[in-house]
Amino acid sequence: MPRSTLLPARTAPAGAPDSAPDTEAFPFEKERRRALVSRPSVSDSVFRSVAFTAGGITVAIMLAVGVFLSIRASDALGVAGFSFLTEQVWSPESRTFGIASVLFGTVTIALIAMCVAVPLALGTALLISEVAQGRLRSTLVTLVDLMAAVPSVVFGLWGVFFLQANVIPVASWISTYFGWIPFFRVSDASGAALSDASAFTSSAFTAGVVVGLMVVPTTTSVMREAFSQAPIGEREAAFALGSTRWGMIRAVVLPFGRGGIIGGTMLGLGRALGETIAVYMIISPIFTINWQVLKTGSNSVSALIALRYGESSEFGLSALMAAGLVLFLMTLVINFTASSIVARSRSGAESN
Repeated sequence: MPRSTLLPARTAPAGAPDSAPDTEAFPFEKERRRALVSRPSVSDSVFRSVAFTAGGITVAIMLAVGVFLSIRASDALGVAGFSFLTEQVWSPESRTFGIASVLFGTVTIALIAMCVAVPLALGTALLISEVAQGRLRSTLVTLVDLMAAVPSVVFGLWGVFFLQANVIPVASWISTYFGWIPFFRVSDASGAALSDASAFTSSAFTAGVVVGLMVVPTTTSVMREAFSQAPIGEREAAFALGSTRWGMIRAVVLPFGRGGIIGGTMLGLGRALGETIAVYMIISPIFTINWQVLKTGSNSVSALIALRYGESSEFGLSALMAAGLVLFLMTLVINFTASSIVARSRSGAESN
């Protein structure tokens, strides 16, 4: 056990009589806490060194990735300039290229994915933390964790050969009854509504559903962890006041886990923005902004890189690195924001 030393609360001035502290002269004397200093043990020192080393290596790797992408993308960004973010055409050989269309497709697929993932993750997290008990809870936790380990290529194959055929009737129904909303309309160049099944395949909607199912485990884990930290005293107080279980969840668990809900959603969003293989296998790549999310044809930054990497020239590779740099910065901002929100949400445990 490390030895502890209690430091004196206040050192009396030289020549002063040895008497009790004058609380009127020092009004904060009663609230002042004495510092507790302990000598660190060997195991604590080793743990601290290993933790600082691991953290330093992680930050160094992240910085190395950013510096590498910046250097390799400098040639393309020097030619394209700010139009790299506004140009839809991707033709680096003719010096006309930009990521406006693929960036729009990336955000669209990610938002559709979150519309699918957040309700599923929220319900699953509440089921595990508030309803399931004993062996059922541990089984559900294990299954959700195992889902996160399924490779994205498996989700992509499942989406292409099974989900897509079953999603087309749903997309057709949405277009038929909600086609008055421009976002859900599927029409040709003349504006005539399309109803053929081929108009709904390989769309951003299908890709978003598959990616949404992929990010459910990550989002669920964060929400479940936040819900499980809700103070037991406040839970029991809600029951003591006559609340039902749903009333307790609505009054205690959901407000306490608000940070976890937001953080899990943003972590899932970062995951959805960077998904590559599943999106690459499902979408039909185009290089124009497609506002009709149910219509065939979409694209994403990661799918663009996977699609054009093998056939690009040296300058084309620089353009792809520039696209990767933009995606890297986007996900970095989202993940940093999510981490800060999740960290702040844990402060409520002090009310226990």
